[in-house]
Amino acid sequence: MNAPDRLGKPALFDPYTAETHEVVNVGHELVDFNPYLQDAALQDAVQREGAGWAHEALVAFGALTGSADYLQLGVQANQNPPELDTHDRFGRRIDLVRYHPAYHRLMATAIEHGLHASPWTEPRPGAHVARAAHEYLHTQVEAGHGCPVTMTFAAIPALRTTPELARHWEPRITARIYDPRNVPDAQKAGLTIGMAMTEKQGGSDVRANSTCAVPIGAEGPAQACELVGHKYFVSAPMCDAFLVLAQAPGGLSCFLLPRWRPDGSKNPMQVLRLKRKMGNVSNASSETELRGALAWRVGPEGRGVRTIIEMVAMTRFDCMVGSAAGQRAAAAQALHHCAIRAAFGKRLVEQPLMRNVLADLALESEASLALAMRVARALDHRDDAHEDALVRLLTAVGKYWICKRTPQHAFEAMECLGGSGVMEDSPFPRLFRESPVNAIWEGSGNVQCLDVLRAMARTPDVVQAFFAEVGRARGASALLDRHVAALKDEFADLQDLEYRARDLVDRMALAMQAALLVQHAPAAVADAFCASRLASTGHHQYGALPRGVDCAAILGRAMPQA
Repeated sequence: MNAPDRLGKPALFDPYTAETHEVVNVGHELVDFNPYLQDAALQDAVQREGAGWAHEALVAFGALTGSADYLQLGVQANQNPPELDTHDRFGRRIDLVRYHPAYHRLMATAIEHGLHASPWTEPRPGAHVARAAHEYLHTQVEAGHGCPVTMTFAAIPALRTTPELARHWEPRITARIYDPRNVPDAQKAGLTIGMAMTEKQGGSDVRANSTCAVPIGAEGPAQACELVGHKYFVSAPMCDAFLVLAQAPGGLSCFLLPRWRPDGSKNPMQVLRLKRKMGNVSNASSETELRGALAWRVGPEGRGVRTIIEMVAMTRFDCMVGSAAGQRAAAAQALHHCAIRAAFGKRLVEQPLMRNVLADLALESEASLALAMRVARALDHRDDAHEDALVRLLTAVGKYWICKRTPQHAFEAMECLGGSGVMEDSPFPRLFRESPVNAIWEGSGNVQCLDVLRAMARTPDVVQAFFAEVGRARGASALLDRHVAALKDEFADLQDLEYRARDLVDRMALAMQAALLVQHAPAAVADAFCASRLASTGHHQYGALPRGVDCAAILGRAMPQA
């Protein structure tokens, strides 16, 4: 019975008076959707670049990577970062990195689907394109685990320079078996490979490395050495073996260093600590000491940079794909939210200025994907001189440009959600923290631009290949034609070339993206890209698209549904 009020009359009691408001006009999670089937630009690129045969596999992979349960693995892997045990409780050195089960499941999925090896084990036209598409989808779930996957993938070209090592290691590196146990490699059917190049005194200048290699075996291919020194940045220290640079008697050389010696004893590659990173939290990165660690030389002595650059080229390509994936994830989240949320009497996606911002984010994402997938096709056809030249040049151009554009893209997409986007239970803090990683790893922006200049100087044919490629779009856009003509004038001026390198590479990237979109994207996308990126001296902020852009067509093409 209701208690009486002060006048003695029974009070009317509403059991719902504690509810202060009804929850309306809010979004919901972008889950249980297919990020492949709902990405028209990705489907077009897969078909266009020669991997149409992978469509059904990508449909199935999209169903997996867009499911709510699987997307939650990415959250869990970053909420529970790896931990290091240098010794067991009895004092034995173990150098064990412990991961959350979510991380292991992501790794297992990647390896079981061949993201670490499929172009090497199943070479065919479109193999690199199909792998890149799978990686693009998987990175949208979680980016950190991609580091050991891509290093394992990229190790094969370097190892193949030394057939004696490749015969022994390659079958297990390319096996679709994930075995995270900290045991000798002889006990495993599947292996992962890491990289240890960087030292604190040199950073990107690896020729300043001081780690020394002391020969202990006979001279010749795959010579055994013991390595002594430090490595300031070792990615994925739980891998089974590492490609390492060290100073041999004949100069800087590349070595394969396993975590365990062939006799089953612990190789003295000792992990000092794990890095505390602002992004890439799920993946372990470490500082290590090499205290006489056994390793075998890969490639010729004194040609370590030349040998390992084959690995670096592939990891840089994956940085490009990973950052393009980050752009797509951010754009999809922003589009999804704005299609639901209303303000001032309209859904956000109907507000003119927000439409400008969202369309611009979608343009950037599609252009990044187009460039990355064009490089993937070139990787599939390196026996062709033109395609090989494009790989040599566009890997550095694309890695620089796409990765450099991603942090601002992530921030702008996050702003579309307002204050909610900053909250840690939103996807955006992780996307934002991840966004600068690829721009810095595997060679920062300046390194990439200098590599472009070096490629141009060493192999002038790459410049001819570049202009031949963009020339395929000649006549389709007056803006692009003028941009390319001005770029040719820049190439003719060799003064202060290094000083001007960033501006030059910026314009090269835009020319290639515009040429690809003009040839292959819907007119609304290509016209808007050229009008916003090529018509002025710079595209400074997202959301500054000029009048006349068909935002409705661009947004309709990019909009996910869940």
